[in-house]
Amino acid sequence: MSAHLNVLALNGSLRAASYNGYLLRAAVEVAPSEMTIAGFDLGGIPLYNADVQAAGEPGPVAALRAAIDRSGAVLIASPEYNYSVPGGLKNAIDWISRPPATSPFQRKPIAILGASTGPSGTMRMQVQLRTILQSVGAYTLPKPEFVLAHCRDRFDADGRLADPKTREHLAALLAALAEWAGRF
Repeated sequence: MSAHLNVLALNGSLRAASYNGYLLRAAVEVAPSEMTIAGFDLGGIPLYNADVQAAGEPGPVAALRAAIDRSGAVLIASPEYNYSVPGGLKNAIDWISRPPATSPFQRKPIAILGASTGPSGTMRMQVQLRTILQSVGAYTLPKPEFVLAHCRDRFDADGRLADPKTREHLAALLAALAEWAGRF
């Protein structure tokens, strides 16, 4: 990676103490030196409503749109809710994908990862999220995949990713995202 890459991090969980938030914090710690990762809180994004959009894009939506537009890549960490993508994350994507011709997701390199306390990690969510991102024209990193099952065992009491192998896997994902973003 030769140029500096600004990455926008989105957490599909709205909980303050979410494992996916902890995962994004760890991403900042293990990121390549040429990469900066900054988060955006999706909690202020209102439910998508075309009537509201027609009256003018709400401030939090405009801020998210600008943050995605300024970023060289996006990193999405998300849990799996009911075998699917959490509603808040899907809602934010719906807002940003409209209108399609001006969506900052068009041709945006994106990496997906997820942590779950269950045995299957976030596999089903990630498959669905890839489909959603494909529909909005994003370029989702195909490999490596990052699915963290039984994640309670990987974090310490302070929410720090303490497992060395998982930290290595996360660093490899970020290096792959940097290489992927360099292609576009």
